[in-house]
Amino acid sequence: MSVMRERSSGRGGTGETIRVVFHALIIALVIRTLLFQPFSIPSGSMKSTLLIGDYLFVSKYSYGYSRHSLPFSPNIFSGRIWSGPPERGDVAVFKLPRDNATDYIKRVIGLPGDKIQVIAGIIHINGEPVKRQRIEDYVESDGRGGEVRVPRFRETLPGGRSYVVLDLVDNGYGDNTPEYTVPEGHYFVMGDNRDNSTDSRFLNMVGYIPFENLIGRAEVVFLSMRDGARFWQVWKWPTSIRWNRLFTGIE
Repeated sequence: MSVMRERSSGRGGTGETIRVVFHALIIALVIRTLLFQPFSIPSGSMKSTLLIGDYLFVSKYSYGYSRHSLPFSPNIFSGRIWSGPPERGDVAVFKLPRDNATDYIKRVIGLPGDKIQVIAGIIHINGEPVKRQRIEDYVESDGRGGEVRVPRFRETLPGGRSYVVLDLVDNGYGDNTPEYTVPEGHYFVMGDNRDNSTDSRFLNMVGYIPFENLIGRAEVVFLSMRDGARFWQVWKWPTSIRWNRLFTGIE
C-alpha cells in the first residue's frame, strides 16, 4: 500500500507542476496581450531618448486593441476595440505598414488632418514652426577612445509636450521635405535622431501609420545593456548594465 501511495503522490506532483506552468503561461500571455509587452531597441533612430540595448515596457491598453495586439497579428478582426487615440508627442510602437510584421518605434508628430513639413531641420505643423532650443551636446564614444559630440535640441510641440532630439545637420536628406497632409485614421511619426531615422518623411519606406497598426505607448525603460552586451550574460551585468537608465520613464 505504501508503494501505491508514493506513486500516486508522484503523479499528483507532476500534474500539479504542469498545471502551475500552464497557468503561468496563460497569465503571461494575458499580460503581454492586454497590459504590457516588453520590447528591445536594436537601432539608434531614437537617440538620445532610447539607446541601443534598452529594454522597455509598452502599455497595450493605451490605444485600445487591434489584431496587431495579438501575437503574430492574426487577421481575425479589423479596426480597434476600446480605442483611445495617441497624443501628439507619444513614443509609440507600431507595425510597419509596408509588411504589417516589423515592429518600429517612433514619436507621434502629426495627427489626422495635420499638415507637416520639415524646413531646414525645423518641423512645421499646420504652417507653424515647432519651438526648438539648443541645449548641451550629446556625447558618446567613437569606439576608439575618443568622443563624438552631436548637437542636441529641446523641442516643444503644440500642446506643450517637450522632449530632446539630435540633429547633426540641417541640410540632410530628411531636413527639407514637401508638405505632408496626414490622412484620416493615420499618424505621422519621426525618430528623435533626426538624421538617422527612417520614418514618415519617407513615404515609400514608412509613410503614414494607420491607427490599426499601433501596438502601444512606450512607458518605461526597465533594463539597459551597453552596445554588444547580451541579456543572458549575467556574469557581465555589473559592467554591461547602464544602471542610471533602469526604470526611467520615457519622455
